[in-house]
Amino acid sequence: MKRKLGALEKVDADLSSLQYKIRRDPTSYKEDFDSRYTQYESQRELFLQAPASATDTGIVSFRDLIDFLSHVADCYPTLTARFPEDLIHVLDLHHGRLEPELREKIVGSLVLLRKKEIIDSSSKSMRTLLYKKCLSDLRTSNSKTTNHRLNRTFQTVLYNLLTSDQVSSKGIWAVKITRELWKRQIWTDSKAVEIMKEASLADNEKVILGGVRFFLGGDKEREELEDESSDEDAIDMGKIRHQMGINKKTKKKARQLENAVATVKKKTRKKKQPHPLNFSAFHLLHDPQGFAETLFSKHLQNSRSKLNLEQKLQVLQLVSRLVGLHKLTVMSLYSYFIKYLTPRQPSVTSFLASLAQATHNLVPPDVLEPLVQKIANEFVSEAAAAEVASAGLNAIREICVRQPLAMNDTLLQDLVLYRKSKDKGVVMAAKGLLGLYRDVGPDMLKKRDRGKEAAMGLRSGTRKEQRFGEEAVGEIEGLELLEKWKDEEKEKKLLTKEPRAEGDLVEAEFGSDDEEEDDDGWEVDEDSDSDSGDWQDVSSEGEMNALDADDKRPSKKPKNATTASEEAAGQDKEENKENTPQKIVEAAEKISTLATTRILTPADLVKLQELRLAASVNNALPAAQRKRAAAAHQATLNRHRDDPLTATEIEGLASLSKKSTKDERIAAAREGKGGRDEVRKSTTAKRKEKKQEQGKSTTNREKARKKNFMMTLGKAKGKQKKSLVDRGKVLKAHKERGKRGGKRGNQG
Repeated sequence: MKRKLGALEKVDADLSSLQYKIRRDPTSYKEDFDSRYTQYESQRELFLQAPASATDTGIVSFRDLIDFLSHVADCYPTLTARFPEDLIHVLDLHHGRLEPELREKIVGSLVLLRKKEIIDSSSKSMRTLLYKKCLSDLRTSNSKTTNHRLNRTFQTVLYNLLTSDQVSSKGIWAVKITRELWKRQIWTDSKAVEIMKEASLADNEKVILGGVRFFLGGDKEREELEDESSDEDAIDMGKIRHQMGINKKTKKKARQLENAVATVKKKTRKKKQPHPLNFSAFHLLHDPQGFAETLFSKHLQNSRSKLNLEQKLQVLQLVSRLVGLHKLTVMSLYSYFIKYLTPRQPSVTSFLASLAQATHNLVPPDVLEPLVQKIANEFVSEAAAAEVASAGLNAIREICVRQPLAMNDTLLQDLVLYRKSKDKGVVMAAKGLLGLYRDVGPDMLKKRDRGKEAAMGLRSGTRKEQRFGEEAVGEIEGLELLEKWKDEEKEKKLLTKEPRAEGDLVEAEFGSDDEEEDDDGWEVDEDSDSDSGDWQDVSSEGEMNALDADDKRPSKKPKNATTASEEAAGQDKEENKENTPQKIVEAAEKISTLATTRILTPADLVKLQELRLAASVNNALPAAQRKRAAAAHQATLNRHRDDPLTATEIEGLASLSKKSTKDERIAAAREGKGGRDEVRKSTTAKRKEKKQEQGKSTTNREKARKKNFMMTLGKAKGKQKKSLVDRGKVLKAHKERGKRGGKRGNQG
């Protein structure tokens, strides 16, 4: 009988068999469950008091009890009401110190409770906890080196989470995690961008907006976080050393100084490291054309789309940025804008900015011309308000900056006449449009509107009419400066060479036999044109330098041939007057020959940087206004290549047209003046306050000025009694103290 009872107790002690019995008859085994739950609570308390000192046996028992309770918790919902919260509490407090198997068991139990619907899926605390734990694990794993295996696994899970069910809102977690890790520069590859691309193409509104906002503002968030981390309070080493010299020297302060020095050195090393290549999310897209077309057709053209106007506007901004940045062709996009280009449309400036952003030089002018005409008819008229007219002119200018051929002559001449308006905002917008076409299309303006530089450029041929699809030839910036400098250096070397004798002078004029022998290794084609620009085989650097010297060697002709050369030069001048445009083209070709015929050495690149710097200084002088205008135009063309064009920039000139009320003018005046006390303060008082804010003391001269007169009287009398020799000694000692760094020798 005793053996039978022992066997029964052993069966009851087995948790798996007890679990089976409870599932069949919960009421009969309630007391057994209570005893196991009490045992779980006692072990949980012991574990929370000392998680690091828990034994292996205790951890195994605790893990088995958690597994048992999670499987039968639905049979006793009132008794296990606090069980999920206890598990979350343990995971939250001791996540890093938990044994891996125990941590996995707790997370698995929570998932099981969620499947049994004991835990509500809308539990904000649990979602926040899991989100934080995922981020902390990924940040810890990638802190020292990039954990590519973990990153790929996690990215695959998030990608499958989005693609498996595009209607559900669970994809928002993939969006949040990816955006946070992108901001902290843990994930910077194309796989993260593909995850957000799938989010933008989902069917759930929250997931769509999360993906779209990532592309519109994810790179900006990353830059702001980087600026915040770099703008941390720097350690003032001079201040610390000054305090060490004045205050009592202790071991603690010496350690603080050593730590400060180590921190400064670490920051210095970090600054000297090469900057990581952080590509924008737009540049890491695999198929931008397909992405833009799918976005436009699914969320904007589709009549069944559930997005409201504000959400559609964000999608439109993303599509327009893709089209403008990658120079894509989505013809149906431009006809979509027509119904929104009216002053009564809400957020119309955002639509204007998106239209300008979607414009580039490969868009056919026939597609853009009706849009520009509609903006001019709807916004720019004498009956329209000044703010509306200036916004319309500014939008037309932004479109024409990217595609100047979208404007016709008649409309341009009508819009330019608005520079005589009485409103300041309209005048500035019209002048901006006029200045643009003076640079890119002066032939479309009337002669009186072209200006001096544009008229001279048309006559000389430097400013030509632009053609559709024409691209400027790329070249190294400032290369012509380096070529000019090399030519000047060669001329200086030839001029500084002294003739050895009269016979040598003849050799220098006509060339020596040795030079002819040295040139035997070169094959010279007499019939070929020297400006053909063909490649030449160069065997070594010495032969390359010899070739450069041959180009500048004096011609092999006698001195009595100078008269004929002068006559030929006179004829060339007359021909150059007629062929000025051809001369300009030849000069442009000459600029690019250095990059195609020579390999630039590191010394050449250093010199190129110096010449660029000198040229930038010269451009700042008043004599270089024409070059500055050309550079400003090029900067305007490339301004929004990566940065977005916002509605604020379209409305920029419209703010000048808005008349402020009396209260607004008074408030603006008060903001500029400041308080009475601040105005009355002298420069010395302001300087003193600034020093006190920085924690600095006053100078010795300021301290002596505040001393009691009777305290300084004896010193003044002693100075008067000093002889000239004594004064010299005092002055000499003062100089020596200054060299040492003061009385205490506090140098540095």
